[in-house]
Amino acid sequence: MERIAIFPGSFDPFTIGHENIVRRGLKLFDKIIIAVGHNTSKGYFFSIDERVEFIRAEFADEPRVSVEKYENLTVEFAQQKNADFILRGIRTAADFEYERAIAQVNRLMTCIDSVFLLTTPQHTPVNSSIVRDILKHGGDASKFIPATIYRLICERQNKMA
Repeated sequence: MERIAIFPGSFDPFTIGHENIVRRGLKLFDKIIIAVGHNTSKGYFFSIDERVEFIRAEFADEPRVSVEKYENLTVEFAQQKNADFILRGIRTAADFEYERAIAQVNRLMTCIDSVFLLTTPQHTPVNSSIVRDILKHGGDASKFIPATIYRLICERQNKMA
């Protein structure tokens, strides 16, 4: 039986921490679907189609990773994709408490298990909100975004200038 995990998030933008979780997750799962969601309460810097495009480019060489957008509940999307696991990265104790509550409700709803990977120490301070702020203000975010994605972001920003 194939072990399929969903790695959900808004990924605005996808960071080196996200990439690290996916690459480490490939040691545990046969396939990872990066599920790019849309949260109506968030204002996005990149469109959902841009985010999907960026992440697909990053994992173009990895056939066990796919990238899809979704709008329904994560557990519903996981069921549609025959995934038995939701993969999540944990940076802090606050992340754990938040993710634990969601994981328990998801498990009650669907029997889908959540698997938590702790971020590596060097990625702990990296989060999309901070990186997005750096980008919005024209700063150099290259240390925090995978190289392929950063190149695409710079190309996109140069076209807009």
